[in-house]
Amino acid sequence: MDTFLFLIVPYLCLAVFVVGHYWRWTYDKFGWTTRSSQLYENRLLRWGSPLFHFGLLGVIGGHVVGLVVPKGWTDAVGVSEGIYHFLAVSLGGLAGVATVVGLVILVYRRRTVGPVFMATTRMDKLMYVFLAAVILLGMWNTVASSIFGHYDYREGVSVWFRGIFTFRPDPALMAEAPLGFQLHALVAFALFALWPFTRLVHVFSAPLGYITRPYIVYRSRDEDREGTRAPKRGWEKASR
Repeated sequence: MDTFLFLIVPYLCLAVFVVGHYWRWTYDKFGWTTRSSQLYENRLLRWGSPLFHFGLLGVIGGHVVGLVVPKGWTDAVGVSEGIYHFLAVSLGGLAGVATVVGLVILVYRRRTVGPVFMATTRMDKLMYVFLAAVILLGMWNTVASSIFGHYDYREGVSVWFRGIFTFRPDPALMAEAPLGFQLHALVAFALFALWPFTRLVHVFSAPLGYITRPYIVYRSRDEDREGTRAPKRGWEKASR
């Protein structure tokens, strides 16, 4: 069972993630969108969206450091275990709270604002369930490992996670992890499998060209093109 859950399932989810995005881009380019509902309601969105997105960036950054960067690297640059743990709990907790608050606002908005609720698909609802589960399990693991006993996930979960991408996974490492970490990992990979079929695809469509594109000049038809003089009609001779 450990081999199936922590070896086969992750690779299946990653395969669906890759193939699903290729299929979506090939056959549903017009559906590759955020399905923005800003026109329907903007007050709640103005608060919920920045909290959720910026908080999520912090959460992702923390996961990159915790899962991708080996423990020996942070030790080599002088970051002790105590400092790392303090930063992970404080900054990670702050980012997690912001993400949860933003998500609650966005879900409340979708449930209470009529036009937004009507534009919400079944895949949107399923996506929110998985997102909430992943975020809450992650926060629970952070709090539980600090209060009820310290589990060094950097020597267990992180090594297992890196092993998946180097094709040297060790399911036994996850089998020894607490249940909260196991559930967090499985739900996260399930979210990866769900990703290509939801609005989350917009993550790979960042408008980077907006930064370097030339300015667009807008001019009114009534704008005086000859200084203070009134514009001439097409059949009138211009004064010298």
